[in-house]
Amino acid sequence: MSVKKSAKLDLLVRVRYSNPLPAPPCPPKLLDIPTNPMRYARPEFLDAVAGELPLPMIVDAECGMPLDLGHWESLWEDGADDSKINPDPHNLPPLDPKDAFLLADPSSSTFANGHQSGPATPASAPSIGSVTWLRKTEYLSRDNSQRFGVQEIKQAPTAIVDVSRNAQLAAVEASFKACNDDFSLETIRHPNNPRLTAVESYPVLPDADIWANQYDLFRFTERPGDRPNDVEDERLDCAILRPMRTEYDSFLAYYLTKDDGDALDMKQARASLQPYEVPEEQEETIFRFVRDYETVKVEQEVPNEFLLVLNDGDSEQDNDDPFGEHVKPPPREKAAYYKNIERKMLLKKKRQNAYEQYDDKWEVIRVKYAPMSKEEEEERQDALAEVADPMYLFNRDADGEVEVDDTTGTAPITSQSIF
Repeated sequence: MSVKKSAKLDLLVRVRYSNPLPAPPCPPKLLDIPTNPMRYARPEFLDAVAGELPLPMIVDAECGMPLDLGHWESLWEDGADDSKINPDPHNLPPLDPKDAFLLADPSSSTFANGHQSGPATPASAPSIGSVTWLRKTEYLSRDNSQRFGVQEIKQAPTAIVDVSRNAQLAAVEASFKACNDDFSLETIRHPNNPRLTAVESYPVLPDADIWANQYDLFRFTERPGDRPNDVEDERLDCAILRPMRTEYDSFLAYYLTKDDGDALDMKQARASLQPYEVPEEQEETIFRFVRDYETVKVEQEVPNEFLLVLNDGDSEQDNDDPFGEHVKPPPREKAAYYKNIERKMLLKKKRQNAYEQYDDKWEVIRVKYAPMSKEEEEERQDALAEVADPMYLFNRDADGEVEVDDTTGTAPITSQSIF
């Protein structure tokens, strides 16, 4: 007879629990363990405990220095003789030589075993004749501060400051002495590498050609355009970012041309035109929707990043137009022209949401040149006046707006439109 044994299968499951141990409060010797300084308490934490703890000290009411004020009648009776309390400063009793060190200034004398190491000089002894020894200290300190303050005011010379316009211009010109009169390229060294020396200098000037434009700096978490990093993409420098807004979110729609040929044709046509020139015959450039991007970080002030162009100077021949078709601006001098950046944004791909609805989504954008409206022209003129009009600060009203004088006129705008 065979007995069938029941088989039992045990299911072993290993569960891993995360049990991180905190760092010890005080690192042991010869072992560097990072400790958060916020774990330590400040000394003020024990102020309440110290205030509640009584001092183990038994002192009588007179603090061990009994003083019987009944010996002086002038303290209690009106019109009594107070010569014993306030002796005549010109008729003082003789001073015991053993007590001479008590009149010395502790800050200028050294003592050893209660005796002065050097002879007491009359200059170190304070003048105690003008102040009664029974007077309260707060009145004494106030009188001394007032007396010394009056002396300092009398001794301070009154400097005459010239605030005229010529004096202010001279002060401004003096501040540029280091870069004009005493300037030398041999004395300039790189802040991090002293071996590097300067080879050429440029005056730094605002770029009036593009000052009326507003520039934003966009950074992507990955390369847009869905191409590998080693493949050149001519479409990226003429892309379009269109602000979008839904009921609960705001983001940017990203558009590119279909291929590199359309982008190259658009950039070549734009380079052949003068600023604000609209050609009579033009072909539209088609941009197609690629994807949406959401802003991760926005910096409204970008003081350390700007556009900088090093220009070695234009000659008269470079600006001459032999056919007289265009009016070119005057030649530019040798300088480093800069333009500030308004904002800096960090973008990442937005997750697709099939249930998100918005009506103004564009799949295709057709771009053509159009003349500027009167409002746009006035807005650009106001922005350009900041660097083109010398009286810009005087023409601003209380609200910060610029009052444009039609009789004087402003410099022509020579900047190009960008996407």
